[in-house]
Amino acid sequence: MNEHQEFVIIGPGVMAEAIIMGLIAKKVIPAGNILAAGPRLERLNELETRYGIKTDVNNVTAAQHADVVILCVKPQKLAGVLNELHGQVPTKALVISIVAGATLQSLITGLGHTSVVRAMPNTPAQVGEGMTLWTHSSDTDEEQGTIARQILGALGREICVGEESYIDMATAVSGTGPAYVFLFVEALIDSGVHLGLPRRIAEEMVIQTIKGSISFYQQNESHPARLRNQVTSPGGTSATALYYLEKMGFRTAISRAIWAAFTRSQELGKGQNHQDPENI
Repeated sequence: MNEHQEFVIIGPGVMAEAIIMGLIAKKVIPAGNILAAGPRLERLNELETRYGIKTDVNNVTAAQHADVVILCVKPQKLAGVLNELHGQVPTKALVISIVAGATLQSLITGLGHTSVVRAMPNTPAQVGEGMTLWTHSSDTDEEQGTIARQILGALGREICVGEESYIDMATAVSGTGPAYVFLFVEALIDSGVHLGLPRRIAEEMVIQTIKGSISFYQQNESHPARLRNQVTSPGGTSATALYYLEKMGFRTAISRAIWAAFTRSQELGKGQNHQDPENI
């Protein structure tokens, strides 16, 4: 990575900050070569003070001399940003979008620029443990692909895929995935408290149980069903609990939730802003 390259991040929100932290922590680029752009001066000042980066309230002037432009805006604001930046991104620059639902073609058309990467990271990127699936346009060259891999790798693990359709799937599984995990963690903790455990103890028990289970799974390299069977004695407590989870449609609920998230990602790509949950 050329230490003189300029990285511009449009949309200085939570994920933008995660990217800034990752780039600096992994020494991908010096802080002084990162510029965050957006309309909220208070937020820009906060990031400038915290990380030593540069800022600009004008997206166009920010992008005009960039080597890499990273789009981190909300899907509902993307159309306005693309219109603003159309024809303003330098020809040799790489554009990386983490905007849910925004297809490569919509980005290429909206920007008037053909070297584009579409990526879907998730919130654990804030602690360097993210999961990012990404793909790129046919005009993205090998050097730009390497740059994209370095940037996204600074957030955790990254996988480059050839099928763009996988990105909407990743949005539903890993992009939204932390929300499912947090809900499950919350439910386990609340259940422990309901039984009579102090919340502090319930939290510690649940977190360590989940961390330990993941480590055990990764080290065993076995199918989850096999590991589940190992801790499910006939007529035991695990068997009883799993029976009720299955009876209440645990797997079906997860599958339907992920399908709904996948469908919503596609809708966002088409500019649809509302869907009645009752019709899912």
